[in-house]
Amino acid sequence: MCIVPRSSILVTVSGNLSAAGVEETLKDFWVSRPRRPHGGRKIAGVAAGIAERYQVDPVIVRVAFVAMALCNGAGILIYLLGWLWLPQADDEVSAAEALIGRGRSSTPVPLTVLLGLAVFPASGFFVDGGFTLVGGVLLSLGAIYALHRGRGHVNRPTPAPEVSTVDTADPPTTRVTTTTPPAWDPLGAAPFAWDLPEPATEAAPVAPQPRPVRRRRRSRVGGATFGLAMVVLAGSLVSSSYSSWFTPQHTIGLVVATLGLGLLVGAFRGGARGLIGLVVPLSLVGVVLTSVNFSWYGGSDRFGDVTARPAATDQVEDRYDSNVGTVEVDLTGLPATGSVKTRVEVGAGSARVTVPADAQVVATCEASIGSVDCLGKRVDGRNRSTTVTEDGGADGGLKVELDVRAAVGEVVVSRG
Repeated sequence: MCIVPRSSILVTVSGNLSAAGVEETLKDFWVSRPRRPHGGRKIAGVAAGIAERYQVDPVIVRVAFVAMALCNGAGILIYLLGWLWLPQADDEVSAAEALIGRGRSSTPVPLTVLLGLAVFPASGFFVDGGFTLVGGVLLSLGAIYALHRGRGHVNRPTPAPEVSTVDTADPPTTRVTTTTPPAWDPLGAAPFAWDLPEPATEAAPVAPQPRPVRRRRRSRVGGATFGLAMVVLAGSLVSSSYSSWFTPQHTIGLVVATLGLGLLVGAFRGGARGLIGLVVPLSLVGVVLTSVNFSWYGGSDRFGDVTARPAATDQVEDRYDSNVGTVEVDLTGLPATGSVKTRVEVGAGSARVTVPADAQVVATCEASIGSVDCLGKRVDGRNRSTTVTEDGGADGGLKVELDVRAAVGEVVVSRG
């Protein structure tokens, strides 16, 4: 038995995949799916692999993943699936396929299991993802499908040569033909017995032809997308007067979706990279607006630190607030009798209130993102709130009712 390599088979794609049907396109995508490279990756190489396979800008692909992550985590779900089902550059199969014994993958089995478990919460199995998650997943899959139909013929992977075993029990004999010189030429010097190489003809050097300089046409995708985004923004602002659905969160989401569509078109036709400078900060603002509960915050005309130390109950204001800074209210100088009620709010920063040691206190503390320390009861995280009632003195003493809140930052209520 011996191993004889067959001639390698080159797979060529004739025409454009746009003429193929949906089933043929999906099959071709799976056969020629992107591979996650080792270089140029940020996390697992999913975005870099898609960009390398279809020859598009990897920055655009990464921004698209970030934009889709705003759709209740749809981008995170697609990225996890790509991590599981897209093989690395030097692996036989993907991590998920290796887990079921289809081939070899360099991804450790424990990591593959953890990724598989992470898919469940990312898909909204434990948390209601809602229509936004489903729409984001369908939009992402549709974008990948359209990308493969339009650029599936670009940079296709070369299949490995096939190797077959051939039974050669009786190896072929090699026949050697020799020329015997005539008897009168025992030294074999006759001209027909000569085996001289043909004289090489030296080709005349060819001067390299200068490559024509092609001026790249400026893409209009970026300008058109920006104009469309401004129209969407203006329409949302006008519509907010008639419908409560057009909140700031939804308006920013519509603008980001419009810019993301322009980036997708720019990936096919070139250009539109300038939109990334708008998508990234707007996406961050969208994350903050969707994560922080601003329903209780009425806004303020103050910026910076606010400090108050009232000495009488009638000096206590109804509200102490600041958009950005530290609001610190010290009530330890109040008399031992009476009652006060106040509200302390801060947009981003710290809200601190100090109450007398012997006062009866009812404190409601809340932080949308940050930490809460309300008379020794501490909670951290997102949308944390607590209400603490403490009787620190005799009946008829000072009564203090507090409502202390921070959108982003810390809330501290302590005794002096």
